[in-house]
Order: sequence, then structure tokens, then C-alpha cells
Amino acid sequence: MTETTAPRPETGHNARSAGHDRLLIVDFGSQVTQLIARRLREARVYCEIHPFQKVTPAFLRAFAPRAVILSGGPASVLDEGAPRPPEEIFALGVPVLGICYGQQVMMQMLGGRVERGGGTAEFGRAYITPSERPGTLLEGWFADGPEQVWMSHGDHVAAIAPGFEVCATSPGAPFAAVADPARRFFAVQFHPEVHHTPRGAQLYANFVRLAGFAGDWTMGAYREEAIARIRAQVGDARVICGLSGGVDSSVAAILIHEAIGDQLTCVFVDHGLMRQDEAEEVVGMFRDTYNIPLIHAEEADLFLDALQGVSDPEAKRKTIGRLFIEVFEKHAREAGGATFLAQGTLYPDVIESVSFSGGPSVTIKSHHNVGGLPEKMGLKLVEPLRELFKDEVRALGRELGLPERFVGRHPFPGPGLAIRCPGEITREKLAILRRADAIYIDQIRRHGLYDEIWQAFVALLPVRTVGVMGDGRTYDYACALRAVTSVDGMTADYYPFSHEFLGETATRIINEVRGINRVTYDITSKPPGTIEWE
Repeated sequence: MTETTAPRPETGHNARSAGHDRLLIVDFGSQVTQLIARRLREARVYCEIHPFQKVTPAFLRAFAPRAVILSGGPASVLDEGAPRPPEEIFALGVPVLGICYGQQVMMQMLGGRVERGGGTAEFGRAYITPSERPGTLLEGWFADGPEQVWMSHGDHVAAIAPGFEVCATSPGAPFAAVADPARRFFAVQFHPEVHHTPRGAQLYANFVRLAGFAGDWTMGAYREEAIARIRAQVGDARVICGLSGGVDSSVAAILIHEAIGDQLTCVFVDHGLMRQDEAEEVVGMFRDTYNIPLIHAEEADLFLDALQGVSDPEAKRKTIGRLFIEVFEKHAREAGGATFLAQGTLYPDVIESVSFSGGPSVTIKSHHNVGGLPEKMGLKLVEPLRELFKDEVRALGRELGLPERFVGRHPFPGPGLAIRCPGEITREKLAILRRADAIYIDQIRRHGLYDEIWQAFVALLPVRTVGVMGDGRTYDYACALRAVTSVDGMTADYYPFSHEFLGETATRIINEVRGINRVTYDITSKPPGTIEWE
């Protein structure tokens, strides 16, 4: 992961969400805090995540949230130096929702009591039942009896703060959901943002309705606002965009082109590690369909020659990254006079992560292809997608008129097929891999499964195996099929193909791809594995 120290466009509440009510998520380090934001964005509410250390009284005054959510987290409110939000949050006069750790810290700060776990710890699925007055936050719940929720707590609330009433209970949490309707303070011990709380989205919808949000965070509105911001930032200067062919950089390029036209030039570095016919598709779409100025840097020989004999995955990445910068810089000079570099940076790349020792640690990930270019070339950055999640980028792509087949494409790594070909890379192996991968994806599309899968690909293994084809003996490569389901790529599970699908696909690959005689299916989840093989 590379950090860039180049000048960045102003970020945060001062530059974003012009004209939109804002919801503040105070992050205490939960692994699922991003899911809270995703649920709210799905409800058309603009929100931002900020670490608790950053949320000072001055920050609150500047941000002016319409509502606040306190996230979960791994700490105990009973520990010395446990993280806390500023007391001013409870004096803003806006609705506040505490989740798990957020509930416990809210109760403790407002006069309740939290105790160590004992026999009340709950981890995993639990069921809550309503009180006599479940309240507005849980409206739409309990129609069919107790509701499943996802718990993950050791400590528990032993006494609720004055003014609160019980809305729901579980066997291990007598205050599973509580509310102070007069002050519009709410708190739940469970995690409504996760998939295992089936009615969680309804809870968030109820909360934002109570807060009076207009639900006006749409990609149509965002498109117009982003175009205005790009024009204001760029003026009459020129912009260069490193185009990888993926969804993020493509949507960013088309949005910027809509804003400033021919002031934008894209550089597509073709490193010879793309999927079958992919380079041609990218060039055709940008040059022919959108008429965007494009430099097609056909440098496959340069990259493949440099990768000859390289088998270490990290060495592959570094080689590709170094050459990309050199090639991009060379061809960018052809465009002449660029002041700005456009990147497809997304919101998860710029969220500040929580560190309980030494304050927040900023995790800003550069575009996977451009690396240190902003600093090296002295360019300012244009990052029009930096407040969007991946699914919102896809929605914006549809708003911009990109073909659905392109917008809905599975993620593809920056180093391309280099990390789907463990061991040494050769042109022969890449040709075999491309053909096998194309057949696999074609099979998935034929069976109507593509949109159910987060990512699918073939890895060509660095081993040869004995086989029999016809009357002859073969000694060819084995390959592994990989397909996973995921929400954001942070965790993933293998896709449960039928044996019929796997058998049919293996037969096609072996029959149609010279060089492969054995097909396997990778059923490893993430964790412990990763999605890619390298």
C-alpha cells in the first residue's frame, strides 16, 4: 500500500456533500463500521466515518451533523483510557444511535452502568423479543415473533441511563435495545449493519426517518455536483488520467470528460497482462463510443521481458509498478502540459483507521497503477470518486450510460494475470490462462450466475500433471477455478457451484484449451486464504 504526499483536493465535510444533510459515524474500531455507512448510503443518506480521536467539539461544530451514530469497537468502556466521544455530542440536539460498544459508552456517559461479561456475553446469532413499548426505532420488527440479530459483546449494560426505556431484550442482554424518545437517543447491543441481522436495514431506515433526512443522496444528484466541483477545481487546465480498464478508473475518466471535455487525456498502459480481448474493448469504448482522447501505450514486450524468470509475487508487483510509472510518465509527456492527475480513488481507500495507541492512523491507498506518480510528476490530484463505495461507483457508471456488461464487471487486480499465474510468467502460459479464463467466465454467464458472484477467475498452477487424452499420454498444466461471494472483498466465501456446472466447465476447458489437462475448484474462504492466489 502506497501513501502519496502530493497535494490533494480538499476533503471531508468542507468539500463534500454540498447541499446534503450529513450523518456522522464515530468509529471506535469495529471491523464492520463501513457496513454502517453502506446501509445508510442505501437509504440515500450521505454519511462520513471519522475516528473518535478526530471528533472534537470544534469538529462537531464544523461538521454540523443532522444525526450521529456511535459504532462498535473492540475496547471495554471499563478499561482505563477507553475511547469516548466528546460529551458535546449529546448536547447537539440531534438524534444519536449507539451500537454495541456505542451503546455501552452512551449508557456510561449518560448515567447508566456497564459491567464485565460474566454469563451475559453473546457472540453470534441471538434472538430479541420486544418490550411492551418497542418504540419507533424497531417499527416493522417482531411481526412474526422474536427477531434474529447478530451479537458480539463481552461487557453488558447493567443499568440504563435516566430517561431511557427498554425496547427489546435477549437472553444475554436485558437492554438489547433502549430509547430515550424525548431526546431522540437510541442504543442497541447488537449489530444491525451485518447480514445476520435480517431487519437491520429497516432499523437504519427508521432512524434516518426520525432524524428527518430527505433521502436525497442519489447518483443523479452526485453526478451534477461532481461535474461542478471538477470544473471549479480544474478550470482551464489539462488533466491526465491513468486508465487501467477497470470500473473505477473508467467511471472517473468518463465523469471528468463530461465535465471538461478534451482537457482530459487518458493513458492506457497495456502491459500484456490483461484478459482475453480486454485491451481492445477498453480502447474501443473510450475512443469510439466516448470519443475521449486516449494514448494506447502498447508495452507488453517491455513488461513481459522484465518479468522473465521472476516468480516471487512481491517482485512481480514491484516490477510491474516500477515499469508502469516509467511508461505512464513517458506517454503522459506526449499529452503535454497536464496540471492534474486523475485517479479512481474510492471512499474505503481514504477512511482513517482507528488506532488505540498513538491516535488515528491515516490509510490512504493510491490507485493501484499510479503509485508515486503524483509526487514524482508534481501533479495535483483529481479524485471525483473518493466519497463513493464500490457499489455507488457502479450506480454512477449506469447514470453515465456505461454498458451494464462493463459496469458490473468483477474486480480485476492491477498486476493483472501476473498474480493469477503463480511462478514464472511466460507468453505461452499467459495465452493458456487467457483462454481458460474466457471459457470459465463464459460458462458463468451462460448459467446466469455472473451477478451472484463477487469475483471469478482461473489461476494457472505452476505444476504439470499426467493425463490421458484419446490414446495418448499428456503432461500439461493444472488450473484452479476460483469464485467467491463477498460484500466488499474484506471477507469472502467460495461460491457453491453445482457438481454439474463444475464438470461441464472442466470438460470445456480441457477440450478447448491446449496445455491444460486437469481442473480443480478452490473452496478456500477469506480468511484464512485471500481471494487472489498471489
